[in-house]
Amino acid sequence: MGSERLEMRKRQMQVHQEAAASVLQARHRMGNTPTNASNACCFCWCCCCSCSCLTVRSEDETIQRSTFEHRTEETTNCEESLKPTLDDARSWPMSFEKVMKSAAGRGCFRQFLRTEFSEENMMFWLACEELKKETNKTVVEEKVRQIYEDFISILSPKEVSLDSRVREVINRNMLEPTSHTFDDAQQQIYTLMQRDSYPRFINSSEYADLLKSLEEPPPEP
Repeated sequence: MGSERLEMRKRQMQVHQEAAASVLQARHRMGNTPTNASNACCFCWCCCCSCSCLTVRSEDETIQRSTFEHRTEETTNCEESLKPTLDDARSWPMSFEKVMKSAAGRGCFRQFLRTEFSEENMMFWLACEELKKETNKTVVEEKVRQIYEDFISILSPKEVSLDSRVREVINRNMLEPTSHTFDDAQQQIYTLMQRDSYPRFINSSEYADLLKSLEEPPPEP
């Protein structure tokens, strides 16, 4: 099983490297080559392969990444976030949309995802939401690159699960990054959370305990 998984991973990496190479060639033809792509052995700006150039990070880039990740790190549990009202929490079983439209709902659901080792799905969705609010072209391109490295690259420990069609769309979109580069991927991850994790969240002991705590009368002073 382990050898089969390793072989599959190698094949995935080969496919993505080939796709990245074709994108880079296209950018060369259009005269739109990334500034850090000269003499590069791969599509380094989107972290599609492991080469020595990936280890060269400027201090400014490190600071930008830290700031970006801090902003997308929404409160991760119910205790730290705005505590939901009883009516708010009771509405969550009605639909996944109710959860995602509630700041407290997203925080509680994200905490549940962490217990299932799939928190990266919510992190990616939040990062895409932030990206769509950005209008500055330079900032958009930087955020697109960071999101790719953090959640799309097969080398990332936070890689989200996307099918080949969506990955092909992303590779095409990376030619001209916009605030909607990851729209298809974001929708696929939203659907994955809705169908897979959301039902377990609603039936979980964590959600039951939350309702119980909200239903209990506050202690007398």
